[in-house]
Amino acid sequence: MAVYPQQMPVVNIQPGMFQSPTDQKTTWSSGICDCCEDIQICCFGFWCPCCLLCQISSDFGECFCLGLLDMFSGCIPSTSLALRSTMRERFRIQGSMCSDCAVVTFCTLCSWCQMAREMKVRRRPRVFANAPSSI
Repeated sequence: MAVYPQQMPVVNIQPGMFQSPTDQKTTWSSGICDCCEDIQICCFGFWCPCCLLCQISSDFGECFCLGLLDMFSGCIPSTSLALRSTMRERFRIQGSMCSDCAVVTFCTLCSWCQMAREMKVRRRPRVFANAPSSI
């Protein structure tokens, strides 16, 4: 009697995509219409909006005068759009370029206030180490 080896079925299993906790998207810390959540930012944005945008640019690590470029842009505030989308990507906030474009075009001041509140929440206090001096 001949013995034939039993054929094993071939199973192809593709590995799933690993998602680390840092890959998860978050949301904005406040809504677009939550301007009164921080009265100081709300008043600053209402009375001196260009100054607020310059402050946001500076806090975000960009040139202080970057916000002034929006005065020379067309109907879409391009600097605000770039700043908002970069902030959203850096802080891993859900959204899209399309939603960013709509928000900065139709709700410009509210967008600036939202970005300022986000920077205030995400800003980490600086820690200075007191190292002993070597004399």
